[in-house]
Amino acid sequence: MNLDFSNPERMTGPRVSTSPFSRRPVLQKTLKTSIGCTGVGLHSGARVALKLHPAPSNTGIVFRRSDLVGGGAEIKAHWTNVTDSRLCTVIADQNGVSVATVEHLMAAFYGMAIDNAVVEVNGPEVPAMDGSAWPFMFLMECAGITELQAPRKALRIRKTKTFSNNGKRVSFSPSPDDLRIEFEIDFKAPAIGRQFCSFVISDETFKAEISRSRTFGLLSEVTALREAGLARGGSLENAIVVDGDRILNDDGLRHANEFVRHKVLDAVGDLYLCGYPIIGYFSGYCSSHADTAKLMQAVLSDPSCWELVNMEDLPRSASWLDAQPVAALA
Repeated sequence: MNLDFSNPERMTGPRVSTSPFSRRPVLQKTLKTSIGCTGVGLHSGARVALKLHPAPSNTGIVFRRSDLVGGGAEIKAHWTNVTDSRLCTVIADQNGVSVATVEHLMAAFYGMAIDNAVVEVNGPEVPAMDGSAWPFMFLMECAGITELQAPRKALRIRKTKTFSNNGKRVSFSPSPDDLRIEFEIDFKAPAIGRQFCSFVISDETFKAEISRSRTFGLLSEVTALREAGLARGGSLENAIVVDGDRILNDDGLRHANEFVRHKVLDAVGDLYLCGYPIIGYFSGYCSSHADTAKLMQAVLSDPSCWELVNMEDLPRSASWLDAQPVAALA
C-alpha cells in the first residue's frame, strides 16, 4: 500500500523487575503490513519516499537507506547513534550514513505503541508531511497493528537528573507509572510568547492533544537557516511560520498553544530513542533537541538512574496498560 501525502542496540540495565502477581502479558507490537508515502524533507528539501515495514520482536525501530549502493545501510534508532541535534534529530551509522528529522516519526511510533519496525527511506531525511506526527499515525493505522509473542518492557526513571545550558533546562525524575511531560517556552515573537502545557502521555492523549501540533519557525530566521543548509523544504504546508505578532498560515493554529504542544511532540519522539516506553517525569524549559540529547545521554550512562520493568507488572492505574491501537484521526 502506498499513500501520497506530498501534495496540499541492545540496552542493559541493573535489573528487570518481575512480580508474582503478573496479569495478562503486555506484548510488543509491530505493523501488520508494509505501507508507504512520499514527501519533502523539511531541511534538505529533497523529495523522499518512505516505507514502513513490519519487524520481528526485539528489533526496535531501524532506519534503512535504500538509495545508497547496496540498498542495505541500516541505522538503529538509538541515542548512541545521534550525531546532530541542532534543529532536528539526526542518526547515523559508523560509516556516517545518516537519516535526519526522525523525531516526528519516532513520536508517532510511540503514540501508536509500536516497538518494532523497519523504516525504509530513499533519501537523507524523513519527509516532513504536514510538520506533525499525525500523517505517520494515519499510515500506521491503515497498515494495522499486530502483537508479537514477546513481552513489552519499559524504562523506568529511578532518580532525578538535570541538564542546564544558558538558561535552558531539562530534567527527568521518577513518576509512579506513566510518562509525564511538562514544557514551557518563552519567545520574543508576540504570536508565540510564553506558553506552558503538561500531559500524561497515554495513547489517547497523544493522539487527541499532541499528534497534530506542527513544527514552527520565525520568518526572520528563514534566510539564515537556508544559508546554513537547513529549512530548504520548509513551507506553509509543513510548518507554522511566525512574523512578529502574525501567523502566516491561512488556516491559523490547531491549538491555541500549538507551539508548546509541538515541543512535547518533539520530546516524545526524541525520548523514544532510548528504545523503550518511559516511566518518568520529564520537564523542559526553553530547551531544544540538543538539550534533550544531553540529558538522555547522562541518564542512560548512569545505571542507577533507570531500570527495565515488565509492563504487565505495572499498577492497574498505568494509562497504557490496557491500551489498544487507536485511529489517528478519530
